[in-house]
Amino acid sequence: MVIGIIIAVVVILLILFVIVTYNGLIRTRNRIDNAFSQIAVQLKRRHDLIPNLVETVKGYAAHEKGVFESVTQARANAISAQSASPQAQAQAENQLSGALKSLFAVAEAYPDLKANQNFLNLQEEITSTEDKIAYSRQFYNDSVLGYNNRIQSFPANLIAGLGNFAPREYFEGDPEATGPVKVQF
Repeated sequence: MVIGIIIAVVVILLILFVIVTYNGLIRTRNRIDNAFSQIAVQLKRRHDLIPNLVETVKGYAAHEKGVFESVTQARANAISAQSASPQAQAQAENQLSGALKSLFAVAEAYPDLKANQNFLNLQEEITSTEDKIAYSRQFYNDSVLGYNNRIQSFPANLIAGLGNFAPREYFEGDPEATGPVKVQF
C-alpha cells in the first residue's frame, strides 16, 4: 500500500515535471517568434522610410547616382530576404545599413541639405528606427540564447528531443560595424 502511494506520487511528479517543462519550452519558443516579429516591424519601418530619405537627398545631390542605386538595391534585397533565415535576413539588413551610411556621408557634403528640416526629420526617424532594430535584435538574440540553453540542458533536453524543439539561429549584426566610428572635421 505504502509502496503504491510512493509510486503514484513519483509518477504524478514526473508527469507534472514533463508538463511544466514542455509548457516552458513552448512559452520560450513563442517569445522568440514574437521577438523576431518585432524585428520585422522595425525593419519594415526602416524600409518604408528609406524612399523618402533617398528622394530628399536626391534633390540636393543629383550627381550621386551610384549611392542612390546602392541604397535602393540594398533595400530591395532586404525586403526580399524577409522570408529567409535569420542569418540571411541579417546579412541583407547589414548591407542596407552600409548603404545608408554611404547615403548619410553624401548628405554631409551638402550644407543646405544638412539644414533641410525634411532631411533632419527623416534622419532622426531612421536613427530612432536603427536604435529600435538594435534593441529588438538584442532581445531576440537573448531569447534565442535562453531557449537554446534550455533545450540543450539536462533534463529539459529529454523533453525537447521528444517535442522536436530545434535550436534557433541568432540574428547577427555586421561584424565590421562593431569598431569605433571615425569622425572627421
